Amino acid sequence: MAEEATIRIIGVLASILGVVAWAPQLKRVWVDKRHDGISLPTLWVVALALTLWLIYGVLIGASEIVVGNAIALTMILLVVFGVMKVRKTVQS
Repeated sequence: MAEEATIRIIGVLASILGVVAWAPQLKRVWVDKRHDGISLPTLWVVALALTLWLIYGVLIGASEIVVGNAIALTMILLVVFGVMKVRKTVQS
């Protein structure tokens, strides 16, 4: 079985990648003011999944799961609210 430190490093790396993956969407919505091709229902499902992972991380006491999912959830919610803002502006 892998050492606990190795397992935690893998968790931290997964969390970092999970957060970094959303940076292009944040830029697209907030900087470029583009919303085309972004599905809000899909983002809400992903947000729900991350919320459940966050709860799971709290229940098992895994800080790398909690921190990574909390940051990723924040980024996704920023994308969601950015898309809603851009779409409202376009419709006006």
